[in-house]
Amino acid sequence: MHKYVIMGVQGCGKGTQAKLLEEDFDLAHISVGDIFRWNIQNHTKLGARIKRLISSGHLVGDDIVEEIIQRRLREHDWNYGFVLDGFPRNNRQAEFFLESYDIDAVIRLVVPDSVVRQRVLGRRLCCQCGLDYNLIFHRPTIEDACDVCGGKLVQRADDNEQALTERLQTYHAKTSPILNLFRRKELVVEVDGTKDIETIQNEIRAGLRLPAYSPPPPKPLFSGSPATAPKAD
Repeated sequence: MHKYVIMGVQGCGKGTQAKLLEEDFDLAHISVGDIFRWNIQNHTKLGARIKRLISSGHLVGDDIVEEIIQRRLREHDWNYGFVLDGFPRNNRQAEFFLESYDIDAVIRLVVPDSVVRQRVLGRRLCCQCGLDYNLIFHRPTIEDACDVCGGKLVQRADDNEQALTERLQTYHAKTSPILNLFRRKELVVEVDGTKDIETIQNEIRAGLRLPAYSPPPPKPLFSGSPATAPKAD
């Protein structure tokens, strides 16, 4: 069983790297941000509270986050382990987590604030199907329209200059120092998060002593039977 925490400032690529580990090692990717967004999109009471906080650039309170994590981990659908993304964010949460669960490693993606600003402020989300885009790395074919469903692309409420500045300040003030707690237990694996996705994933796996990442083969252009496949002239 593999139990990991992945850390880094918003926009560093935690979700992308966590999903690659999830797929290859059958881990549960537990994303605090995804849980928040689900509650917001489904208009729950919790979602309304969360929306007010993140729209103003503030982090959700420790009591709410701890309750969400405890409830999620009690589901026990992580037979082969989990990758926890977005928790813990401060010393209190880190101490609570270490008292409750044994973990194998903490993956830290290191990305300068200047790069984070470019990534976060360039993010767009389809308001219909929820597909993520980025105006730097993954631009839509038609401006402001989703390639899959044609839905309008919008900026997340908390992806603005003021909210991002406050989140970066909070991260450096509260989240970064907890790494010292994990370092004392020799749990931290640090990786440069500015490299390409495959290189980052392989450096993570090297630090965790896992098999190297092999990207899936490209999908064939034609998936029909040989009898119906188009013939060359």
